[in-house]
Amino acid sequence: MSGRGDTVVRIAVPIGLLVLWQVAVSSGVLPDNYASSPAGVIDALAKLDSRDLLWPSLGTSLARAALGFVIGGALGVFFGTLVGLSVRAETVLDATLQAFRVLPHFALIPLLLIWFGIGEEPKIALIALASFFPIYINLYKAIRGIDPRLSELAAIQKLDRWQMLRDITLPGALPGLLIGVRFALAGAWLSLIVAEQFNAHSGIGFVTMQARLFSQISTIVACLFLYALVGILIDIGVRQIERRAISWHASERAR
Repeated sequence: MSGRGDTVVRIAVPIGLLVLWQVAVSSGVLPDNYASSPAGVIDALAKLDSRDLLWPSLGTSLARAALGFVIGGALGVFFGTLVGLSVRAETVLDATLQAFRVLPHFALIPLLLIWFGIGEEPKIALIALASFFPIYINLYKAIRGIDPRLSELAAIQKLDRWQMLRDITLPGALPGLLIGVRFALAGAWLSLIVAEQFNAHSGIGFVTMQARLFSQISTIVACLFLYALVGILIDIGVRQIERRAISWHASERAR
């Protein structure tokens, strides 16, 4: 199938599903008090916008996800670089970090609530945890996978440690780092959805929980739609950055 044909299919399938959904609800096959309808979702979004809840709530959720991602991502870059460059650091740190990685981080929610209380801190911590490990693992493996001949070249050119890190190690590990970033962003957004279900006073999750109290199915589905849409847009954006960065990386290595 051609590229244009693929694009048509990608657009046609979700539109077709939306049409079927609307027809099923309108005909009574699917009760709207169970799944609302596309028209009901649009109406719910319009009502949220008219009450000045839509954009402030979305902004709050994005800010939470961004802060948790930055904290977890920064720690992932630091420890991934450290363990990737140092065999001693790997011996000391990696086994412990891997033990924490295999724990379902959602199971840590009770501990996070005890440690940090019921404010923003446990939500940010949960998102940071989800962001940390994909970046740590992918960066660590990418650094270890750099062609050893580049290290020999650095020694011949008498590069110091900082120059080797800047000119060889980090550029060489860039594709792996970007893969880690993509998975970390997906994990951060998924963790945000879970985090906003407990004691949130703002954000999309807060709107969802308020709608649940009043059995507002359309509003709940509208919030789920927002979560899904933002997640898809984030993934598309990161894929574009990844594609361009890897293309640049390949062209640089070809020189």
